[in-house]
Amino acid sequence: MLRDVNTHVSDGLLGFATATGDGLHVKIGASPVVSDTPVIITGDMDAAKIRTRLGLSPLADAAMDAVQGGAARLFCIPVAAATAGTIGEVQKEGKGGGSVTVSGSPNNAFSVVVRLTGSGELNTAAFQISINGGYSFTDEVTVPLTGDYEITGTGLSLKFTGKTDEKYLNSFAVDDMYSFETTAPTMTNGDVLAAFDKLKQFSQEFEFVHIVGESALPLWQALSEAQQELMAVYHKPAFVLLEAAFPTEDGDGSGDLYDWAFQMEADRRKIRNTDLQVCAAWGQLVRLDGTTRAVNLAGLVSGLYAKAPVQVCIGKTRLEAGFGVQRSKLTGLLPAGYNNTIIEFLDNAGYLTFREYDGLDDLYVYHTKMMCPDGSDYRYAEDVRVRNKIIREMRKKGLLLLNDDIDVEDIQNELEARAKFISIPLDRMVEDKEISSYETTVLPGHEETFFEDETLWLKVRYKSRGYIREIDIDLGRAPITA
Repeated sequence: MLRDVNTHVSDGLLGFATATGDGLHVKIGASPVVSDTPVIITGDMDAAKIRTRLGLSPLADAAMDAVQGGAARLFCIPVAAATAGTIGEVQKEGKGGGSVTVSGSPNNAFSVVVRLTGSGELNTAAFQISINGGYSFTDEVTVPLTGDYEITGTGLSLKFTGKTDEKYLNSFAVDDMYSFETTAPTMTNGDVLAAFDKLKQFSQEFEFVHIVGESALPLWQALSEAQQELMAVYHKPAFVLLEAAFPTEDGDGSGDLYDWAFQMEADRRKIRNTDLQVCAAWGQLVRLDGTTRAVNLAGLVSGLYAKAPVQVCIGKTRLEAGFGVQRSKLTGLLPAGYNNTIIEFLDNAGYLTFREYDGLDDLYVYHTKMMCPDGSDYRYAEDVRVRNKIIREMRKKGLLLLNDDIDVEDIQNELEARAKFISIPLDRMVEDKEISSYETTVLPGHEETFFEDETLWLKVRYKSRGYIREIDIDLGRAPITA
């Protein structure tokens, strides 16, 4: 090559922050969509777009709740659920002599209403369908000549059958109604664990994993082990957000919500993992598509985490913080007996709950409790999120030093220089008020064994932010002085 004036650009000298994975999460849930890679959902997508990508499924519903809660971007892993949903009995109201039956395997929990808008027989009568209990209906459709009609995207098919008794004027009359309910398909524990296993090879950074759908102790225990493996072996520190089953009385009527809460407490004692969280809050939520459903509020919680900096508690009540859920969106907590006594009991046991405050209009997450061991330093999600960010960011710096050579004539200073380099993310976290302070120390004595273990031994101690969990006011009248 001929000699000339050559320019080499050095980049990265200003120390701008790199991507940290803050607020990003993965959802694992039942969906008919088949995808070899996680499906990306963004906060600017409406309900129709999300359903186009994830189908009419529990996974799509949870993604909508996250977007409504504040998520700007999330990754979804669709699972072909092994346990099929169920179809309830068709209820009829009207004067027509025909009938409607349903078959198939539902993709989600639907409240289906078939409303006749034009009277007549097969190929002449007309109808509309709602899959959300009558909140919205499709355009008018003519009853097919064959009587067979597929409800697109639901996994359900209708069969219209004409009258069998001549006493009826028509098979189908205007305002005839046929309605039925379905339940959603559910994932087995094996389904969930197989999907979770995919995260080992997932190249994107993320903070937590939301398992969509009701779950119980056996899955919590299995995921506790899987999460620890993901962190220790695959270097992916991420907590798992789970949904407790709907709180109900015993089927024979012999128990009440207190018995349910006592069982929840007993189950909780069998989990000791700082990176497992179970949402025990249910509510009547007005979803992104305008429908109102009784849901576990974990989907909403995932959206609140997504918009909160790692050190910020999503139960923060300052109005400008934006973590209050308006009653126009969350009309109330469920069931009716879910009172402050039950909430306090579950909170003390270590579950995430919601509550109301007299004097505040919105509803709030109470405490972001984790299923940690007794005496743990990481009782709340904000503790875990900060710790996990430190782990992620220091590891990324440390990876740049592997196989680095040092001057053994000045080994202590050389090691301390590397320790300072690894600690750069903590400087930024102090600056961003994610932690209050930190100290990184090269452990003494190891320079003598360096040629044997070739290891840089560091001790990092940091002070987290403080949190006001309760306020106690001493109020009294001041004496009158002359």
